[in-house]
Amino acid sequence: MAAEAKKKRKGLSLRTRTSLKGYVFVAPFIIGMLAFFIYPIIFSLRFTVADDYLIVGMKPIGYTFRWFKKAFVEDLEFVPTFISTVRYTLTSFPLTVILSLIIAILLNRDIKGRGLFRVIFFIPFLLGSGEIMRQVLNQGVDRSVLNIMDGKIIPYNVLSYFGADIVDLVQTVFGRLVTVLWRSGVQILLFLAGLQSISPSLYEAARIDGATEWELFWKVTIPMISPMMLLNLVYTIVDSFTSLDNELLQYIKTAGFNNAEFQYSSALGWIYFAFIGLLVGIIFAIMKKYMHTSEVEEVRRRERKRRIFTIEKAGKRYFG
Repeated sequence: MAAEAKKKRKGLSLRTRTSLKGYVFVAPFIIGMLAFFIYPIIFSLRFTVADDYLIVGMKPIGYTFRWFKKAFVEDLEFVPTFISTVRYTLTSFPLTVILSLIIAILLNRDIKGRGLFRVIFFIPFLLGSGEIMRQVLNQGVDRSVLNIMDGKIIPYNVLSYFGADIVDLVQTVFGRLVTVLWRSGVQILLFLAGLQSISPSLYEAARIDGATEWELFWKVTIPMISPMMLLNLVYTIVDSFTSLDNELLQYIKTAGFNNAEFQYSSALGWIYFAFIGLLVGIIFAIMKKYMHTSEVEEVRRRERKRRIFTIEKAGKRYFG
C-alpha cells in the first residue's frame, strides 16, 4: 500500500503539485470563511426577507419584501445618504489610485532615502484607521496632528482673511488630499511590486526604438502593471465603501443596533452589498480587454502568426 501511494505521488504532474500547494496556503482562509462567515451571511439574508422574528433564538417568521420598499419609498434619509456616500467614494477612489501610482513611480526610482520614504507613506496603514488614530490622539498627543488628518493643514486664522468661500474650498481640497494619502499605503505597495516586476530590457528596447518617457509610461508601464491596476481598483473601491467613517454604514448600524430594526438593517446592508458587487463587476468588464497576461500575449502572438501566414499565402497565389 505504501509503495502504491508513493508511486501515485510520483505520478502527480507539476501543475497538480503546484495546485495542491496553493490549496494548502488558502485552506486557513477557506476554513475561516466556512466557520465564521457563511452562517452569518445566510442568517442575514433570511432576515432580509423575514416579516417578523422570534425574540428567543432570533428565528425569522414569514417572508416579505416590504423592507426593500421601505428603503426606497418610505425612508426619507436612506436614498440621500446612499447617493452622498456613492458620490464621495466615486470621486475619491480614482484620485487614490492615480496618486498611488504616481508616488509608486517616484519611489521606484533610484533616489537617496528611498526606503525611508516608502516607510513614511506606509505608516498610516500600520497605524490603522482614522478612528484608531483619534483614540491615540485623545491620550494627550498634539491636536495639530488631528487637524492635519482632517485636512486642516492651513490655520483657520490665516484663511479667515480670504472669506468663507475660500476657506471652505481650501479645506475641502486639502481634506480630500489628506484622506487619499492616508489610505494609499497598500495601493503604493502593490504598485511598487508591479513596477519592480517589469523587466528593464523592455525599457531598454523601447528607448533604442526612440520612445520618450511619456511613451514608455503608456506603452510599457501601464500595460505591464494592468493586473496590479485591476487589483488596486477593486481593493480601493471595497476599502472606500467599507471605511469606518462611511456615512451609510453608520446609518445601517444605527438602524440595526440602536433602533432594533434588524430586518430593515439587513435589507439596507444587502442593497449596499449588491451595489458594490455591481460596481466591481463593471470594473472587471472594463479592465478585461486591457489586461496584460501571458495567456493574452500567447493568443495575440498566435493571431499575428495566423495573419502573417494568411498574407503570405495570398501573396504566393497572387504572384504565382
